[in-house]
Amino acid sequence: MEPLREVDGRAIPFGARNVDTDVIIPAHWLKTVTRDGLGRGAFETVRAEPGNVFDDPQFAGAPILIAGDNFGCGSSREHAAWALRDMGVRAVIAPSFSDIFSGNAFKNGILTVALPQEQVDRLIEIARTDPIAVDLESQVVTTPFQDRFAFAIDPFRKQCLLEGLDEVGLTLARDTAIANYEGRQAREMPWLAHGTDKAA
Repeated sequence: MEPLREVDGRAIPFGARNVDTDVIIPAHWLKTVTRDGLGRGAFETVRAEPGNVFDDPQFAGAPILIAGDNFGCGSSREHAAWALRDMGVRAVIAPSFSDIFSGNAFKNGILTVALPQEQVDRLIEIARTDPIAVDLESQVVTTPFQDRFAFAIDPFRKQCLLEGLDEVGLTLARDTAIANYEGRQAREMPWLAHGTDKAA
């Protein structure tokens, strides 16, 4: 997983509340066996509306999405996080998130930033014309207009994102400890290594 320290640039000023995972990526896109290309299906029903923010050229490839309260509610499909990553989104800012979506986002290298509604409203206003920056190390969102909004994050998730460690990476980081344990187990309980009981 690619490390994440700072995300800056244009932010999509979406702002809709109670956006469920079926809106993020409709069910008929779930038949794919790869994550690639899911960004094309992201927010498909929203994109069907003329003048929607997702098809506005000024937000093409924007690495930040600003959403409303309870973002990512609904089913637990991990495809929602995959679709956002395929769009190029590395951070989502909203007043609150579904726990399952937040977990899936984290596992896919997307930072979820929860801020009070008035701060989210301010960022939406600024995002329409100017870039914003999310600094994970300092845990702050800033704008060119001296806005500075601090956010909280679980220390374990923060460290994993900073170091680019997913579940496989975390396991590999413990490679020496795992090898030592397996070596000790082979010496102390050799019957386990052969798949037979001690008497054999």
